[in-house]
Amino acid sequence: MAITAQAMVQLEAAPSFPAMELQPDTHSVPLPALAHIFSHRSHRVSAPSLRQKLARGEFIVAPGIQDMITAVIAKDVGFEVVYGTGYWLTASAYGLPDAGIASVTQMTDRMATLVRTVGSAVIADADTGYGGLLNVHHTVRAYEAAGVAGIQLEDQEFPKKCGHTPGKRIVPLEEMVTKIKVACDARSNDDVLIIARTDARQSEGYDGVMRRMEAYAEAGADVLFPEALTSEEEMRSACAGLDAPVLANMATGGITPILPPSKLQEIGFSVAIYPALTSLVAAAAVENALRLLKEQDQPQGPSTPIYDFKRFCSLIGFEDVWAFDKKWLR
Repeated sequence: MAITAQAMVQLEAAPSFPAMELQPDTHSVPLPALAHIFSHRSHRVSAPSLRQKLARGEFIVAPGIQDMITAVIAKDVGFEVVYGTGYWLTASAYGLPDAGIASVTQMTDRMATLVRTVGSAVIADADTGYGGLLNVHHTVRAYEAAGVAGIQLEDQEFPKKCGHTPGKRIVPLEEMVTKIKVACDARSNDDVLIIARTDARQSEGYDGVMRRMEAYAEAGADVLFPEALTSEEEMRSACAGLDAPVLANMATGGITPILPPSKLQEIGFSVAIYPALTSLVAAAAVENALRLLKEQDQPQGPSTPIYDFKRFCSLIGFEDVWAFDKKWLR
């Protein structure tokens, strides 16, 4: 008896989710299976190794992906690396804030779907590892099985909060060092990078950030992520003072100055993520279109950009469906 992917998510939901009565659907095929049936594009491809890119000195730019519409467009534009953002994947799927509410099961499902859809290397936000040391071990194994290329872990207390919002609390340095060691030991493929993030800037200052970043590198982290630095001077100093590759978080509307990739590379970063860019651009476009419809009786204004429907049908895989129909339906 098959249960739909939606029902699977509901069964695994966090306690704060509304309770729902679930009815098994004996006629449904799980959604991932349908993707494999109808589209060659859904088969997992060998994503480029982030470790190899960094070893070659390539500067990595990864836009944040909040849903699979954005994923297929990012693939079409040609991004080889994308960022599976916890904030926006949670918001788009469940309408909830990035506050540790979504479970590891839900986020693993989202990351696996993203990997299958985008066909690029995925840097995956794994929050705090969703609990203690055993949870970190399980999270790394689950994310690795989902096919991600990099796993980001942070040193906030569980449940965490968005790194650019107030009220963050961090764990002791020694606890996070052990988490990183557990994460490195849990992975079965060394090409999967462990990215260590610190949120210490708010509570321990810049010196605390550097102290933690150095300790996390010594514990085995492949990439260092100093979150919420407040100035270009701090960003430049962090890159100069750390031996491992450093990631810049260009969170639109956040604390850190937003800089173009070329400037970040010049400063000394190895990776730049733009987690909120596509989500906020999309939100603005949706609001504009809906206000025109509601307030001006306009289903489409003269200045409203509209994506070509036929092109999107192709991107999402309808050509495979049509080919299937042509071959088998009489």
